[in-house]
Amino acid sequence: MTGRQAALVRDRGAAGAGRVAFVELFYDLVFVFAITQLSHLLLHHYTLLGAVETAVLLLAVWWVWIFTTWALNWLDPEAIPVRVMLYASMLLGLFMSMAIPEAFGERGLVFALAFAGMQVGRSLFTMVILRRAAPENARNFQRISIWLAVSGVVWIIGGLAAPEVRLPIWLIALAIEYLGPVFAFWTPGLGRSTTDEWRVLGGHIAERCGLFVIICLGETLLVSGATFAEAEWTGTGLAAFLADFVSSVAMWWVYFNVGHERAAHLIEHHDDPGRVARLAFTYAHIPIIAGIVLSAVASELIIAEPAHHVTAGQAAAIIGGPALFLAGNAWFKTVTGRWTPLSHLVGLGLLAALAVMSTALTLLGQGLLAAVVMVVVAAWEAISLRPSRAEA
Repeated sequence: MTGRQAALVRDRGAAGAGRVAFVELFYDLVFVFAITQLSHLLLHHYTLLGAVETAVLLLAVWWVWIFTTWALNWLDPEAIPVRVMLYASMLLGLFMSMAIPEAFGERGLVFALAFAGMQVGRSLFTMVILRRAAPENARNFQRISIWLAVSGVVWIIGGLAAPEVRLPIWLIALAIEYLGPVFAFWTPGLGRSTTDEWRVLGGHIAERCGLFVIICLGETLLVSGATFAEAEWTGTGLAAFLADFVSSVAMWWVYFNVGHERAAHLIEHHDDPGRVARLAFTYAHIPIIAGIVLSAVASELIIAEPAHHVTAGQAAAIIGGPALFLAGNAWFKTVTGRWTPLSHLVGLGLLAALAVMSTALTLLGQGLLAAVVMVVVAAWEAISLRPSRAEA
């Protein structure tokens, strides 16, 4: 490894090697915009087709972010060439985010080109840097680059296709992206990678994913605040705003109070941190993120019309958001804690019962009860696990 190459790679033996750099936080600002665009897209196209299209775009946004996090686990973000790569990725990310509202319309090609450019460009850059610094990981990124190049072609074909046939094409592209890690990026002539080769800095992966959860929770608060600021300040509107705030705090508590801390400790001390990072942080976080985004949509619906009776579609957001969030956390904590928290299962049961009562409730009533469920789950877990935390 030459001195120049060494300067571009994290010194994994140094103290604070997994520290998150300011440029990584700067990079995340693009995804604040992307998450806002996604929640607004779903709100303005609140149909089954709109939900599926938003889900496809959300999965793409998450995938490009988490792949960048994996790359930065090896690259030194303080090195100038790495920063330049991130700046270029940010620019493409802005075009990707700006295209989201019309990704299934007139700007499909813009979204596809920006997304594929971010994925393939970052992966090739990482492969070149790691070629001598970490040959095994360079081969991993060679395999990853081939998979992403194939999926990128499919994304671009979908962007060029007529809007009415774009969804199935992009579903194929998304399947290629998500199946890559499942098949260990098997590539003819290169074989497959193993999680033993993914010697990740667990603390860095855990902190980055926690920051993304905060981005999404922050977007929920911004949406509710902006909606309430523009609405008439009535008692019911204030109650709806406060319910959303309490629900957001409860979500933060459910994720960070026990689960994230325990998962960070596990991945830092695990014999196979790559496997934990792939399952717990790459895949299990998807329903967590989706649940928060759906809850942001629900908060805007509730604050805008708190006294209206709930429709089935509105209940899907008000109940579905917390349910997805709890299911994702249950999966995450099962993987990292080796048991499924009873509080989360009870919370999912209460939300199911609340869904059955939907037609008898107003938007505010269902929102308040959903917030109560989240508070119950957060309090239950905090109290029941207090002795184990003290022991730890």
